[in-house]
Amino acid sequence: MNFDMPQRNTKQRQVILEELRKVTSHPTATEIYELVRQKLPKISLGTVYRNLELLYRAGTIQKISNAGREARFDGNIERHHHVRCVKCGRIMDINGIAPDSADDLLPDLEGWEIVGQRTEYVGLCPDCQAKDSAK
Repeated sequence: MNFDMPQRNTKQRQVILEELRKVTSHPTATEIYELVRQKLPKISLGTVYRNLELLYRAGTIQKISNAGREARFDGNIERHHHVRCVKCGRIMDINGIAPDSADDLLPDLEGWEIVGQRTEYVGLCPDCQAKDSAK
């Protein structure tokens, strides 16, 4: 996704990236803000949003957008698949499926240069299933 944006590495951006890479929960910007505030108490939510967008545009992180839900972020930029809960929005990495397993099935795309792909499975997470069965 690299848009070749000049980017100086600020302390705030570095802490945001470090905190995002520590978790696998695919947090929202607000959740990342709460994590980063523990190290940088004076950081603003706007600063976190701006830096996440810069990191995404530079190809340093992934941004997972779903219509009607707040974007989530992933510090792992290696090709991998996700599963998302349709009820709560939780996102998890899927291990054990080759990320390029469908590449051989890709049709001729008439001159397109493919720079990435994303496969997302959807369902109900164990927590939402338990809540539904408790009703």
